[in-house]
Amino acid sequence: MQIYNLEFTEQEIREAVAADRLLSMEIEFSRICNFRCSYCYVPDRSECLNELSREEIKDVILQAKALGARKIIILGGEPSIYPHLVEMLRFLGREGLEIEMFTNGSGINTDLAAVLAEEKVRVVLKLNSRDEATQDRLAGKKGAFQIINTALATLRQAGYPAADQFLAISTVICRQNIAELPALWQWLREENIEPYFEVITPQANALDNIWLSVDSGELKELFTGLSAMDRERFGRDWEPQPPLVGNKCMRHQVSCVVTATGDVTPCVGVTIALDNIRNNKLAHILKHSEVINNLKNYRNMIKGVCRTCEKAEECYGCRGAAYQMTGDYLASDPTCWRNKTEGEKAEG
Repeated sequence: MQIYNLEFTEQEIREAVAADRLLSMEIEFSRICNFRCSYCYVPDRSECLNELSREEIKDVILQAKALGARKIIILGGEPSIYPHLVEMLRFLGREGLEIEMFTNGSGINTDLAAVLAEEKVRVVLKLNSRDEATQDRLAGKKGAFQIINTALATLRQAGYPAADQFLAISTVICRQNIAELPALWQWLREENIEPYFEVITPQANALDNIWLSVDSGELKELFTGLSAMDRERFGRDWEPQPPLVGNKCMRHQVSCVVTATGDVTPCVGVTIALDNIRNNKLAHILKHSEVINNLKNYRNMIKGVCRTCEKAEECYGCRGAAYQMTGDYLASDPTCWRNKTEGEKAEG
């Protein structure tokens, strides 16, 4: 079984946990973005002050590599409009690190697409709807649909998707697109593009836009339907469980986030600043973090229904949803339909 963006085996994760090592790191080069997505985890990008320099970014990447990280995941802001992106991609390539980049496609022209292909960057393009008006509304930008689809065409011209040119589409599950998601999933599979569908973490912008919300029963129906489609049409067998469709998220075992200003957090949902890389080295921060140690020891620390769930050995729900909705990163995941079902049994 592979976990967390299809990369790492359970044995690799166990070994990394035991040795206080990383397998990946997520990093923001900048929080500057030209979209205003209604569900974005970044609450305010109007001011992007005191962001890390290129040398600071490179230094923390090397620290992560020394801790065993094989993969660097570039978040945002919007990486494709970051002025030093090519320099950073070349640096990561020289260091032999696998690169994955989440992007809305704004800066993906022919030249950048060629660099992405040359460095074998795993590109994850954000597309939430194949309906133009819906996509533009969710992105908070008129013309977003055209930008994204132009980027997709440019990536195709550069050879994506291919065996060594991984292409995925990142899609949040929300009220506005849930009806079209089975068709979108099927289309992506037929195009050999990996679907990254995920439940929205209720934080920042998503809290202000409750019109996005989908209840746990609807999520269960969607996940179950997509699982059946994958098994019957595409020969892929997986069990439905949130927050990632067809995948498992136990990233706190092997990963962390470094924000554009140097804060280290467990993930984009558990927005607890453990420390800042300008104060201490990454290894020190992770080793001495009570939060990280509790998450690694989740079987003993997790609470409520998530602790007693039959899937508890291989799943701990969305820690970000738990933290954002309850204030406790070890609470049961309120967005999980298993949580709701088991809670009802307990009350009965």
